[in-house]
Amino acid sequence: MKKYMVGIVFFMLALSLLAGCGGTKVERVDSGEMIDLSGNWNDTDSQLVSAEMINDSLSRPWVSEFRSTQGKPPTVIVGTVRNRSSEHINTETFVKDLERELLNSGKVKFVVAREPRTEVREEKMDQADFADPATIKAMGKEKGADFMLQGQINTIMDAAGKQAVMYYQVELEMINILTNEKVWIGQKKIKKLVTRPKVKP
Repeated sequence: MKKYMVGIVFFMLALSLLAGCGGTKVERVDSGEMIDLSGNWNDTDSQLVSAEMINDSLSRPWVSEFRSTQGKPPTVIVGTVRNRSSEHINTETFVKDLERELLNSGKVKFVVAREPRTEVREEKMDQADFADPATIKAMGKEKGADFMLQGQINTIMDAAGKQAVMYYQVELEMINILTNEKVWIGQKKIKKLVTRPKVKP
């Protein structure tokens, strides 16, 4: 019986060792760590580009000019950022990075985009029907934006042999909603050299 139990223990150990061989390895890393596996657009690109471009935009004359003429900081909304690239890019993540940089700068006021704004309006209509009248938030009290940020992401890829150059060009524009004037145009370029291992025949 003892030999039988010892045999079972060794068998279970052998199974666990086999299961551990060649399995998927997961390692937790800091969310701010720069990791570039494929050379494609990633979270690091999104964060760095949004921070640099918003910082450049808010350092330009349109902010101080609006303050001096209107006596208040400008209110900004982020519109559409189009993916004109050859790869799938989650532009919603990039838009959120832009929104965060704008809001946290303290230099402008910020209003939400169309989709969340619609949800807030639905909540107000729901309140009108069911909430205590003393707590209802009335319609028609929204703050209108003075400027809209729009843009696009373009890519060019050049590959030969085991090397490829990934080129990204991000273009953003700040537009005066009242006059349709462009008050700022920003451009950020990223170039990555990707070297892939030679595939054995």
